[in-house]
Amino acid sequence: MEVLYLADRNNPDHYLPMGPFVEEALRHRHELRFFDPAQPLAEQVAGAGAVIDDGLIDGSEQVVEIAAGLKLWQVAKTGFDDAPLAALQASGIPTCNCPGYTSGAALGECAMMLILMLARRYNDGQDNLFNLKAWWQPMGRELAGLKLGIIGFGASGQALAHRARVFEMELYAINRSPIDPELAAALPLAFAGTQDDLDRVIAECDVLSLHLPLDDVTREIMDARRIGLMQRDASLVNVARGGLVDQDALFAALADGKIGGAGLDVFADEPPDPTHPAFRLPNLLVTPHIAGSTDGTFRRRGLLIADNLDRVEAGEEPLYRVDS
Repeated sequence: MEVLYLADRNNPDHYLPMGPFVEEALRHRHELRFFDPAQPLAEQVAGAGAVIDDGLIDGSEQVVEIAAGLKLWQVAKTGFDDAPLAALQASGIPTCNCPGYTSGAALGECAMMLILMLARRYNDGQDNLFNLKAWWQPMGRELAGLKLGIIGFGASGQALAHRARVFEMELYAINRSPIDPELAAALPLAFAGTQDDLDRVIAECDVLSLHLPLDDVTREIMDARRIGLMQRDASLVNVARGGLVDQDALFAALADGKIGGAGLDVFADEPPDPTHPAFRLPNLLVTPHIAGSTDGTFRRRGLLIADNLDRVEAGEEPLYRVDS
């Protein structure tokens, strides 16, 4: 099957590290072509049986409009808020994503890294070292016994729970659907609740980590009111979606010392303005949306995409549809 990958192979900003893994997974299985902005779009779409969408190419709705006979629109990541979902639904094109298990381990590891760096006040330590300030400082905070609130208990939330348990943190979990009692007992969770318990967990926990999809319900779920519920020395970690947090309210709370710190891999607008005053705050750690970017994530996604293409070519229903 001819497959059009909506990524510009000659532009490093539009050809993510996952590209070679997808190429390797599809090798000898399907004919993969990359989007070329210098060529007419209609000619590139003609004959394609499927599209792989990284969310980096503008005009994906135009592809849907002129496409004929597409059997699959495969989003090459877990979040599908960048996909032209309304147009795809109207066209009846099956649309699938790469579910949370493909990046869960990577996200859990990155969240754990940020939690550790915040506890050890990494930015202050770097300042002391490189600007010849105080030695043997700052004093860190041990994780054992601290309460970790995991908001969203899917693949990445559970991956973080397994890692935080090793550090003897108390685990509090919130999920939209009820958490499996056997899973809660096996970890163990100190508390397993639903969204109705969110305010309680925010107020009680020393660290909060967000692992939710972004939709109309979760957008700015950490608003100014909920940020105000956090303890003065509590920290917030977000490796999910920037839109989950009222970013201005968070930056204000950090600047005013109303919360202890934040570790962000995602932002309301990406890329963010690097000159924003908040990025100079010692209690803010930032990474450039790399939480899911590991060899393991990309290998699992490449294999999943190849398997889904095999399924639709064989006339079978693709897995992990998000267009219903």
